[in-house]
Amino acid sequence: MAVAGKFPESWVLGADTVVACQGRIFGKPENRTQAQTILKRLSGKAHTVWTGVALVGRGGREIRRHVEKTKVFFRKLRAVELKSYLGTSEPYDKAGAYAIQGTARAWIEKWEGDYFNVMGLPLSWVVEQTNEVLSSEF
Repeated sequence: MAVAGKFPESWVLGADTVVACQGRIFGKPENRTQAQTILKRLSGKAHTVWTGVALVGRGGREIRRHVEKTKVFFRKLRAVELKSYLGTSEPYDKAGAYAIQGTARAWIEKWEGDYFNVMGLPLSWVVEQTNEVLSSEF
């Protein structure tokens, strides 16, 4: 809403993602120790990726909200690959300390739901809503 207030003639899209596993919620790790802790907790387990999305219309008059859920299944991680991964920049700006589109893809046995949601933006919902908005404006 703050960004929409600065651009009253535009549509604004905002999104944020978290990872939930066994009653714990993980955002982006602040450091290597947090990233390691998160990844050890996800190792060998299923977890859920949640992304909240809001599309705010011109002048804040219309707000479309959505929450997308994707279940991800990790295989058991080996200590050597975890150590190597933590030495890269990949885990530090990602909810759950991993990027499905990066090196960590090799750890994922399967997922149920929107792949792009795990990347941080449920693309199907965004495209659908954008098409509706554009149809009504023209």
